[in-house]
Amino acid sequence: MSQNTHIAIFASGGGSNAESIIRHFNAVDDIDVSLIVTNKADAFVVERAKTHAIPYYVHTKEDVDNGQLLKMLSEKNVDFIVLAGYLKKVGDDLIQAYPNKIVNIHPALLPKFGGKGMYGMNVHKAVVAAGETISGMTIHFVNEHYDEGQIIEQHQCELDEVDSAEDVAAKVLKLEHAYYPKAIEKIIRQA
Repeated sequence: MSQNTHIAIFASGGGSNAESIIRHFNAVDDIDVSLIVTNKADAFVVERAKTHAIPYYVHTKEDVDNGQLLKMLSEKNVDFIVLAGYLKKVGDDLIQAYPNKIVNIHPALLPKFGGKGMYGMNVHKAVVAAGETISGMTIHFVNEHYDEGQIIEQHQCELDEVDSAEDVAAKVLKLEHAYYPKAIEKIIRQA
């Protein structure tokens, strides 16, 4: 690669996955996290952006509808978008502007426990309620349907009968932090 690849991380919450991605790419010369995008001004991911001196952009629904978000990504020369706990549906304009260049992490083994409303603790509670003995995480490309894009990789963990939804969440989060940053780098290098 002759020039750096610029990543935008989209997150709606605390940003622990964003943090692990930022730390990973701090040690990589030719791939930079150059923008954090959120739909919540009070999301802790904004503090993480400030700590790492990464520009951040808090968007409104209007910014998405009128193309302002897409314009911001273009101004920051964003090549690749990483969803890390981003709770808004990605619009068709973004999907068309970044074909096979938007990835998401889902806290279950898709196609199980995916779709609208299946995020965060909702997923882990459903996994426990279903009596699953394994769970894990899925990294997939984003398309116009929730959690239906092509699966890139999955990693799993064993569950104990006594595991609560919080226990499952902790096990899955460990997998996410371990594998998501490396998978992103691999996808970018194979593009």
